[in-house]
Amino acid sequence: MARSNVCRTSYGRAALHDRIQYSKLLDLLMPAEQAAALVKPGMTVAMSGFTGAGYPKAVPGALAALMEKEQAAGQSFKIKVLTGASTAPELDGVLARAGGMELRLPYMSDPELSRRINDGEMEYLDIHLSHVAQHAWFGFYGKIDLAIIEVVGVTHDGRLIPSSSVGNNKTWLDMAEKVIIEVNTEQSAAMEGMHDIYYGTALPPHRKPIEMTTADQRIGEPYLRVDPAKIVAVVETNAPDRLSPFAPIDETSTQIADHLLDFLDHEIRAGRLTDKLLPLQSGVGNIANAVLAGLARGGYKGLQAYTEVIQDGMLSLLKDGTLGFASATSFSLSSDGIEEFNKHVEFYRERILLRPQEISNHPELIRRLGAIALNGMIEADIYGNVNSTNVVGSHVMNGIGGSGDFARNGYLSVFMSPSIAKGGKISGIVPMASHVDHTEHDTMILITEQGLADLRGLSPKQRAQVIIDKCSNPEYRPMLQDYFDRAKVSSYGKHTPHLLNESLAWHQRYIDTGDMRTAPGTD
Repeated sequence: MARSNVCRTSYGRAALHDRIQYSKLLDLLMPAEQAAALVKPGMTVAMSGFTGAGYPKAVPGALAALMEKEQAAGQSFKIKVLTGASTAPELDGVLARAGGMELRLPYMSDPELSRRINDGEMEYLDIHLSHVAQHAWFGFYGKIDLAIIEVVGVTHDGRLIPSSSVGNNKTWLDMAEKVIIEVNTEQSAAMEGMHDIYYGTALPPHRKPIEMTTADQRIGEPYLRVDPAKIVAVVETNAPDRLSPFAPIDETSTQIADHLLDFLDHEIRAGRLTDKLLPLQSGVGNIANAVLAGLARGGYKGLQAYTEVIQDGMLSLLKDGTLGFASATSFSLSSDGIEEFNKHVEFYRERILLRPQEISNHPELIRRLGAIALNGMIEADIYGNVNSTNVVGSHVMNGIGGSGDFARNGYLSVFMSPSIAKGGKISGIVPMASHVDHTEHDTMILITEQGLADLRGLSPKQRAQVIIDKCSNPEYRPMLQDYFDRAKVSSYGKHTPHLLNESLAWHQRYIDTGDMRTAPGTD
């Protein structure tokens, strides 16, 4: 499927009759430029979108052009932008290049947006994905002036058919004072019915248990609700989600996956898991795809996923029966994956549910279901503290996303990464993590291509030795062992031994020289 950046602008009633069955909204059809003019400087604008799926395709670009025009005339035009997670160049990229965001939350991946955050040109709030909706309800972000939400269509009674992601859309529609709807006719209308929108959440002290006990259980309804009086514009679009090709699975990722699969086999033999495992949560990327491919090779059948994102690999597992069902909040498919989904949408509609991220990432449900959390990391230290967000402690990559929701509450929390990066100039195992997203208390299993460290039931010093022995790269292992040996002797305390005058020296060495390794002839 070739990517098109052109959004159709026919605005004809006949063209949208099947997608917008609530006829009153046809009177609100307008070009993206006219809708963008409803956004004013200083607004807090909540937008749909999660990992490059289901984000508005037309209004953000028109808004960026308006911002650039105003700024060229000497007028500042910045807004606060809330989403579900990362979006795409057509949203995050254009608004960042226009210098139009003063604040962004909760997760991002756009290079231009990342550059501006790390250059200190704008603020970024990195929080657990399960916190976003409830923090908005609590009023922590103030008033939400406007929501811009992509949908597949509108029913005859005004309910919205969700698109390829749900994210925080329910909350944005509930809380925003005004709403702009983008109806994307590129998205398959056959997606109707594969969403599960739960409306039973409440503020403390009125919360009740969420009655969900299996990953394939419906607890809500297929549609999003919105007060029609809030809707101020409807924009027709016809453009695909971000179609990012996935890198081929490399040898390192395959080795990491093989270590994990050996571990799962061991847990089954020990009686701690059955051959159905427990619901799987998996991050995105090379290692996650390698793990999914390994599950198919391992002969597993009828597994379930309770995760955030449906990738190409999960479609394959559903197709061959390795997975029986997948619950998520969003798709993140390549062009081939979208073609496969659209070709067999009736098949997948029976095996996939997309939910709000306040449900897909809800700690109560993750703990009850006993999810197996499989996530990546930037680095881990010898005690199991994990840095998943900041290179050398301060250069943010993407954000914590949902990894903390699952790691803290899952039945197993697994973190995976190559043992080295940048050709060996960076070690994935360090004396002390330069930034901590997941403490040693939430880390059960660490895996690199070198091996797997099972940290359950181990004291800090025991954990350190296992991590050094099993996960560190041979180039760095002697340095780590030397540090640990000296720390055990000279540390202020001996429970979690550290030499504070050099615990972050590896990171400083990388900043100074571009290489964590000790130069020849130095200590």
